[in-house]
Amino acid sequence: MATLIITEKSSQAKDLRAALGERYGRILPAEGHLLRLAEPDEVNPDWKRWSPTLLKPDGLYPTRPDSGGNKTAKLAAIKAALKGCDQVILATDCDREGQLIGQEILEHLGFRGRVQRALFTAQDPKTIRDAFAKLKPNTELRPLYEAAVARQQADQIFNLSLTRTATKTLLAPGTRGVIGIGRVKTPTLSIVCLRELEIRNFKPEDYFEVVATATAAGGSFLMRHAPPPKDRIKDRARAEAIARAADGHGGPLSVTVEDRRQAPPKLYDLPSLQKTCGQRWGWTADRTLEVAQELYDGEGKKLITYPRAEARYLSENQIADVPAIAGALTRLRGFAHLDVARPVIRRGKSGHFCDKALEGVSHHAIVPNVNVLDDLESRLNRLTDDEKRLYALICRSYLAAVMPDYEYRQTTVLMDVPVEGKPVAFRAVGRIPLKLGWKAAFGSAETDGKPEEKEEEQTLPPLSDGEPARLSDPKVEAKRTQAPPRYNEGTLVDAMQNAWRFVEDPALRDRLKEAKGIGTPATRAEIIKGLRRQNLLGADGKWLVPTPAGLQLFETLRGAAPTLVDPGTTALWEMRLDEVVTGRADFRSVIDGIAGEAGRLIGVLVGNRGPAVDLGVRGGPVRAGQGAGRRRSTTPRTAGA
Repeated sequence: MATLIITEKSSQAKDLRAALGERYGRILPAEGHLLRLAEPDEVNPDWKRWSPTLLKPDGLYPTRPDSGGNKTAKLAAIKAALKGCDQVILATDCDREGQLIGQEILEHLGFRGRVQRALFTAQDPKTIRDAFAKLKPNTELRPLYEAAVARQQADQIFNLSLTRTATKTLLAPGTRGVIGIGRVKTPTLSIVCLRELEIRNFKPEDYFEVVATATAAGGSFLMRHAPPPKDRIKDRARAEAIARAADGHGGPLSVTVEDRRQAPPKLYDLPSLQKTCGQRWGWTADRTLEVAQELYDGEGKKLITYPRAEARYLSENQIADVPAIAGALTRLRGFAHLDVARPVIRRGKSGHFCDKALEGVSHHAIVPNVNVLDDLESRLNRLTDDEKRLYALICRSYLAAVMPDYEYRQTTVLMDVPVEGKPVAFRAVGRIPLKLGWKAAFGSAETDGKPEEKEEEQTLPPLSDGEPARLSDPKVEAKRTQAPPRYNEGTLVDAMQNAWRFVEDPALRDRLKEAKGIGTPATRAEIIKGLRRQNLLGADGKWLVPTPAGLQLFETLRGAAPTLVDPGTTALWEMRLDEVVTGRADFRSVIDGIAGEAGRLIGVLVGNRGPAVDLGVRGGPVRAGQGAGRRRSTTPRTAGA
């Protein structure tokens, strides 16, 4: 029985040959998608001319050989090899898109032999050999393939139909360009535009706080009267009255001492990694993915697990890997000071190892690869500075996850000052670390790009509950509310993943959380790049800002077709694709439903009489087929328009 193994890319084929030799059969690589969907005019010649038309064929768009790179030669090699084979093993990436990349080749070439599936999330020899020892019938992955087909077909119909319609109906006369509309792209533009409008419409408010020095038997410290936002002091005269009342006031202190503990943060998935790298080092989302991908499958590296992760948990059977990984990492100079001799295993959704949290998820959290620990030093010597930086971050996250809780003693001190017969609370907070625990893995670096405590803390003298103290030297501090910050690429990726925050309906919010937002970990960076290429988003330093054209398009669509800019709409479609994977929906019905919605929106845009959109590019009209109206990937993975 002759067997052909198909990988997603050449690096995978090379790793499989090193791990397996020819034990299972001949190994040939694809180059991402070797096939594309037919162009609309290849299905219907009348669709060559751009017009406001629903580009939905009677059945599905057929596939056609793609060009670029070595795609033609690689498809020809696979086609020739299949003629002498009666079995195929698909060894492409184990997510939805990887399943499509492998299986669409077999469907296109009409292969009818036995097909098995190798599933692995790292590309070291041991992981590969283990995956081939546990091959699955490819029929078990049929729902995943159908969900990928539904995504691909629905994107083609929805994105191209509405991009052509918007370009023909909304583009300003005398200008050229393409107004790109996409099920993920347009809501992403909406997120940035809504934040920009919030900033522009923000009206800062002045408010006041009062700080005074408290003196007790053990020493002096600062106490502050800072009401919560809804009760802020807006009147300086009121603040000055409180300061006068505090000056020289003596009274008992209310002292509360609590021993507290804090568990380590979640492990990284790709969005949280992109957010952290953007905030800490100013990396774009695409840069983070690029460096992580090199750590995953770069020549002689293979140091981390699959980087396009969509979960922040590990499976419970990975608990057995903890001693080996922790032991190897703490033998490295940068982590040698950490005590992980007795790892702490936290199970369940409040911890790090949870099978239930991984149900329906293709990839677990990004962690160091357990199978390359024997020659870790030599692999690290091959890394660039950025690769070392990112690998260290992932290692710190893993070590923190299996280290003890951070323990500290928090002292809260209160004193009431009577002002016009009513008590006004002055407050001080101090924290004493008792056991650093997991924080030792990070040192002074923040774990997720945001401070843990908003309240100012200080070192307090010894204090006891009820002891007397006196306030002196009160000062009124003038403050002003701040507008929310703009998004950088990392925080925008986070907003895309958490699109439920932009929806008010409680039931829908819960469903959007389950859908994991808009886009996928593998495509969000490309979505942002596409918006920048089409002059809908620009940059102000590290911050993303909508261009005038982007803001104008958002306003036009929000008025004429609000579902196009609603993150909730596209997230619900992602859920429909999840329903295909779990067998709760037929993939053709999902395609038909999205096409029906596209048809309705075409009618809305055709009837729109709002202002035209000026992309800022002067010249003649766009010719049929020109510009960004056709989604095609020249990279190994498609990102979706």
